[in-house]
Amino acid sequence: MLKNYIEYSQEVLEAKKANKPIVALESTIISHGMPYPQNVQTAKEVEEIIRKNGAVPATTAIINGKIKIGLSDEELEFLATSKEIAKASRRDFAYLVSQKKHGATTVAATMICAQLAGIEVFVTGGIGGVHREAENTMDISADLQELAQTNVAVVCAGAKSILDIGLTLEYLETHGVPVVGYKTDKVPAFYTRTSPFNVDFNIATPEEVASMIRTKWDLDLKGGVLITNPIPEEDAMEEAFINKIIDQALEEAKENNITGKNVTPFVLGKVKELTEGTSLTANIALVKHNAEVGAQIAVKLQK
Repeated sequence: MLKNYIEYSQEVLEAKKANKPIVALESTIISHGMPYPQNVQTAKEVEEIIRKNGAVPATTAIINGKIKIGLSDEELEFLATSKEIAKASRRDFAYLVSQKKHGATTVAATMICAQLAGIEVFVTGGIGGVHREAENTMDISADLQELAQTNVAVVCAGAKSILDIGLTLEYLETHGVPVVGYKTDKVPAFYTRTSPFNVDFNIATPEEVASMIRTKWDLDLKGGVLITNPIPEEDAMEEAFINKIIDQALEEAKENNITGKNVTPFVLGKVKELTEGTSLTANIALVKHNAEVGAQIAVKLQK
């Protein structure tokens, strides 16, 4: 039945037949996270990094109602330039597929795609989480619930720093999602290498991370593993500076009555504007670094 909904690229199809390690990639970062042409250029460079580290990239999306696992250059270009691309999370999946529409996959939706395709590792920039003032708004990303129930390991640079990182970690703990720091004791905060919060476990090699992931699922402990990989030191932003910018951007979002899934793209765009583009440079650098680490983990996990 699934074959009616899913289409694999030739590269991913061959990788599955040959039992090669595959790494899933989201497409919201292309359609809603970065401006053109940096979005499509970064997507292609990230795919190439994964290949160079011994794995096969599988960027996911919904195009004309088909769940795409692996995209052509033309499809990447379409996602990067079209204004008809919805931001797709778990809630939107069935509608977009049934109505033959287009959707760029968020963290949650990419985890769904990865599990459907039998892919165990997914690389992204940063996960969604509990938004600031969530005690009043109940604004909590579907990414967290997906991590609680879907067996995919997610490599990221921490929760996006526009969020309430403390409450995000509390949510993950409640749902039994281990937060691994890759060579770090502190939870990275997307643009910065550290935050005031500790990871659950500091693990220093791809082999050890892969061993923990495999053990978790062998024990039938359902749900994902969050692997937080700090942005490279030379690309990190100064914590006080970026936090001040984020506070200003969030205030503008509130003044403009921007809520729900529209908050993140608005704030990231505003942060790019207020930092005169340096936040975009940092964003690209951290995604590439995550791709390198994620591919290395996927290779060890396959063994």
